[in-house]
Amino acid sequence: MKHGDLDGGFYVFGEMVTGDLVVWNSIIAGFAQSGDGVGALELFKRMKDAGFSSNQGTLTSVLRACTGMVMLEVGRQVHAHVLKYDKDLILQNALLDMYCKCGSLQDADALFCRMPQRDVISWSTMISGLAQNGRSAEALRVFDLMKSEDVAPNHITMIGVLFACSHAGLVEDGQYYFKSMEKLFGIKPEREHYNCMVDLLGRAGKLDEAVEIIHGMNFEPDSTIWRTLLGACRMHKNANLAVYAAKEILKLEPEDQGARILLSNIYADLRQWTDAEKTWKAMRDQGVQKEPGRSWIELEKQAHVFIAGDLSHACSDSIVEELNRLIGRINALGYVPQTEFVLQDLGNEQKEDLLKYHSEKLAIAFAMMHTMEGKPIRIMKNLRICGDCHAFMKLVSKSEGKVIIIRDPVRFHHFQDGVCSCGDYW
Repeated sequence: MKHGDLDGGFYVFGEMVTGDLVVWNSIIAGFAQSGDGVGALELFKRMKDAGFSSNQGTLTSVLRACTGMVMLEVGRQVHAHVLKYDKDLILQNALLDMYCKCGSLQDADALFCRMPQRDVISWSTMISGLAQNGRSAEALRVFDLMKSEDVAPNHITMIGVLFACSHAGLVEDGQYYFKSMEKLFGIKPEREHYNCMVDLLGRAGKLDEAVEIIHGMNFEPDSTIWRTLLGACRMHKNANLAVYAAKEILKLEPEDQGARILLSNIYADLRQWTDAEKTWKAMRDQGVQKEPGRSWIELEKQAHVFIAGDLSHACSDSIVEELNRLIGRINALGYVPQTEFVLQDLGNEQKEDLLKYHSEKLAIAFAMMHTMEGKPIRIMKNLRICGDCHAFMKLVSKSEGKVIIIRDPVRFHHFQDGVCSCGDYW
C-alpha cells in the first residue's frame, strides 16, 4: 500500500485467512492516502460488519477519506465514533480539518471552541479553513487570537494567513505579514510563501511586482510558482507574460501539458484563434486531451459524479428537465449566459449549449431534485468554476432560497441569497 500499489495490496488482503485491526487499518489507510475515498469507506463498513471496533488509526484514515470526497454526512457519523476519544488531539484535528474542507464552518467553529486543548495544527487548520471558505477577515482575527494566547505560528500557519490576504485582495496586509514573518516569528519564507505572494500580487493585477518577487527569490523558482503567475496572466489577459511563464514551466517539466492548456485558454480568452489553434494542434499531435470538468455530490452516503456535457446518468431526462426549470426561473432575474467563457470559436447558440451542461449545473439540478428543505447543497469540482456557472449559482441560490457550497481545487464558494462568499474575487 505504501508503494501505491492498491491492487496488489488489496489482493494480498483478500488472500489472508485471518486479519486483525492492524491489517484493516493498513488497507483502509492505503486507500485513503492514495485518494480512493470511496474504497476506504467501503472497507471501513466491511471492517465494522466483521465485528472490529475502530481505533485512532482507523478513524484518522476514514476522516481523511471523508475530507477528500467531501462526504460531510459520513464524516458526521465518524464524529460519533470520535467522541470516546475526546481528548485525542490528533483525532480532534483530523475532525476539524474534515469540517473545514467539507465547507461546514459552523461545525468546525463549534468543535474548535469545544476542544479541550489546541496546538499549532489546530489553529493553522482553523485559519486556513476560514480563508478557503471566503472568510478572510475572520481568519486574520483567529490569527490575532492565536498570537494573544502565546501559540507560536509555524510556516503552515503563515501560508493560511497569506492565503487569506490573497483571496480577499488584502495586498498591503499580505505584504506586511510576508516581510515581517521572519523578524516576528523566526519563520524564513519558503517556496509556498513566495507562491502565496505571487498569487496575491497576480490576483490584484500587479503582474510586474509578481515577476519581481520571483526573480528576487534566493532559490530557483519551481513550476508551481510559474503556474501561479500563468493563472494570473489568464485572469488579467496578459498573453505576452503568459508565453514567458509557460516557457519557464516547460523548461522545468517538458512533459507537463497543463501550461500549454492554460496558454491556449488565454489565447482563446483574447479571441486570438490562430494562436490558440497552433497550441491546440501541438497538443493534439502529442495526444494530449483536456481534462473534462467533473462535479460530484454526496447523497445518502454515496457520491454521484457528473461530467461536463455527459448526459449518461440514469436520471438524465429528469436532470435536464430540472435544469430547464432553473434556467427559466433565473432568466426572470436577469440571467444571460456568459458565452465569453466558452473557449471555442463557435456560434452563440452552440456556446450556450456547452455552458448549459457544465458539470456543476448538472450536479445542482440533480441535487435540487433530492435534497431536503433547509439543507445546503454541497458540490465538489475538479476544475476552477467558470464565471458563467458562478453567476448561475448566485441566481439559483436566490430564486430557490438554497445555500449552495461549491469546493473547487483552490477554495470554497458559499452562495446564498444571490451573493457569494468570495465577493466575486476568486
